[in-house]
Amino acid sequence: MKSVLAAAIAAVAALPAAASAASHPFDVHDLVMMNRASDPVLSPDGRSIAYGLRETDYDANKGKNSLWTVPYGGGNPQRLTDQALNASSARWSHDGKAIYFLAPKDGTSQLWRIEAKGGTATQATTLALDVNNFKLSPDGQHVLLSIDVFNACADDADVLACTQKKLDTRKADKASGTLYDSIFVRHWDSWSDGRRSQLFIADLGADGKPGKLDLLSKGIDGDVPSKPFGDDSEYAFSADGKTVYFNARIAGKGEPWSTNFDIYSVPAHGPYVAKNLTADNPAWDGYPLPSADGKTLYWLAMKRPGFEADRFGIWALDLASGAKREVDPQWDRSASGLKESTDGKTLYTASDDWGDHALFGIDVKTGKAKKLVASGSIASFDVGAKGLVLARNDFKHPNDIYTANANGGSLKQVTRVNAERLRDIRFGDSEFFTFKGYGGDTVQGYVTKPVNYKSGKKYPVAFIVHGGPQGAMTNDFHYRWNPQTYAGQGFAVVTINFHGSTGYGQAFTDKISGDWGGAPLDDLKAGWAAAQQKYSFLDGNRACALGASYGGYMMYWMAGVWNEPWKCIVAHDGVFDSRMMSYSTEELWFDEWEHAGKTQFDDPAGYEKYNPVNHVKDWRVPMLVVHSDQDFRIPLEQGLAAFTALQRRGIPSQFLRFPDENHWILKPHNSVLWHDTVNAWLKQWTAPAAK
Repeated sequence: MKSVLAAAIAAVAALPAAASAASHPFDVHDLVMMNRASDPVLSPDGRSIAYGLRETDYDANKGKNSLWTVPYGGGNPQRLTDQALNASSARWSHDGKAIYFLAPKDGTSQLWRIEAKGGTATQATTLALDVNNFKLSPDGQHVLLSIDVFNACADDADVLACTQKKLDTRKADKASGTLYDSIFVRHWDSWSDGRRSQLFIADLGADGKPGKLDLLSKGIDGDVPSKPFGDDSEYAFSADGKTVYFNARIAGKGEPWSTNFDIYSVPAHGPYVAKNLTADNPAWDGYPLPSADGKTLYWLAMKRPGFEADRFGIWALDLASGAKREVDPQWDRSASGLKESTDGKTLYTASDDWGDHALFGIDVKTGKAKKLVASGSIASFDVGAKGLVLARNDFKHPNDIYTANANGGSLKQVTRVNAERLRDIRFGDSEFFTFKGYGGDTVQGYVTKPVNYKSGKKYPVAFIVHGGPQGAMTNDFHYRWNPQTYAGQGFAVVTINFHGSTGYGQAFTDKISGDWGGAPLDDLKAGWAAAQQKYSFLDGNRACALGASYGGYMMYWMAGVWNEPWKCIVAHDGVFDSRMMSYSTEELWFDEWEHAGKTQFDDPAGYEKYNPVNHVKDWRVPMLVVHSDQDFRIPLEQGLAAFTALQRRGIPSQFLRFPDENHWILKPHNSVLWHDTVNAWLKQWTAPAAK
């Protein structure tokens, strides 16, 4: 093994449990130890905020979660649960006297309850199976629980017991094989065991604990909420608690190439027969939000089947007449989860917009969008009687909790969960710039200066290409691709939000589909030239390119068709062979849409047009390849094949493999190893030439 890798491992072992008190440039040690505030929710009277806090247990190589409260007007945050409980997903009871949450117990995730004023948490469920997520009814009488069960058990008197029996039987079987007759056989980082996430409903007793569980989503051959990232934003009670709305994609044989999610309604008190409210739209319908007055159901909808990055418009269903309308047809941004204002006149949502992930207010009547909180990234938010609460971050600040009035004004920070750590850290300054890219369109990028920047000096460059590809490098504090980790090592950072990126209008996002190696590459070339012309401190003769996912694909593509500027390349979890990708990835809808909606066997030439494997003969730049065993989105063999090509071509190269990570590097020790290995590679190839 190379010495740089050994040095990285030694650095991991030496990492202290707390950040150093000495002032220093930001580095990965700081990154992994940052406290992460999230998921703020307002009490019913709007006077208190509950939120989650993740603190890193470096010895255990994972995060530990706890719940906190802080007054809406500001004050000292109070710990509600001990870190050892590992609590998350705080939700207020209807009267504001208690907070429900999830925490593990004896190896399974269960529902818990604690008095809002503090005290000892009590376990509300004692199930053999995990509670994935939950939602309380507005009147406090019922609770919805999402649990993975076998659909074959749906007619059993006890669905959970039937499911557990099947799992026990399978575990006792000495044969380990699993027979599949349809895909998904695996998804994201998990192999399918045949269970589906389903919604159960139960009465809440006087003791605050659920009673008998009834299968509310019976007959739905799909996951409620969706996998692998679905949560309680995908289902909701009506204001009177009599109806439950949820989104689901009916599985069937075509699930891996379908984005046809629909909104269903089910009576909360039975009979549990789901009614499809959006059968007329073959594209994605999701994230239902019933209005507080009970008259309207809002949701998000796309218009193009099979396209996961289509614009999410905001739609409204008049529950009395059945009439539907798009609320915001003139707004050229894609909405995310919705919240309703207390007067019912505004819908709040967050969306990428010119380098920020901003909070918007949408006028329900006119559809007019107004940017309310513009700078930085709004990770989550809630709406209450006194105003808004936000989890917000930016280039130099991890998430903290903020409050604002209903119009986004009077922004006030009410937590400082990393105050001590940030006091001793120095960051580089970032600046957005624009230039003319493909087709003469205005394209945006940003530059981050090295931490110890001095005017008149030149600095080596880390040129980062983002993944997605329908995403963006924004004004945020990222825990995997954070420009400050490179700025702290003495590098300037350049990144370009090429055609295909989000936050610049749907037509701009659409342009990448079918053109992965075309317009985006033109933008990267033009952006690199524009950055060097504008920022004289960039040393264009000492630059390396880095990217993950689509960015990793672009690294392999650039290695063959635009390798002149680069001293080295880092490719993380990238697509090396488009043909093999089409048969080995799991979410086929994505790969097929990106190839004009066609399969590889329908259009072989379309898959070869921008296939990096066809240009290996032109590779010459030293490359570090990173890939992980549990990455089922872009499987391990893509990285192995690229490394094989590099070695066979005699190009200086390294391969960093993580057996226990997926498409992302998440564990603290692995993150340190990743960054130390990458930084060592960059420094090796950008070191000044000996005089």
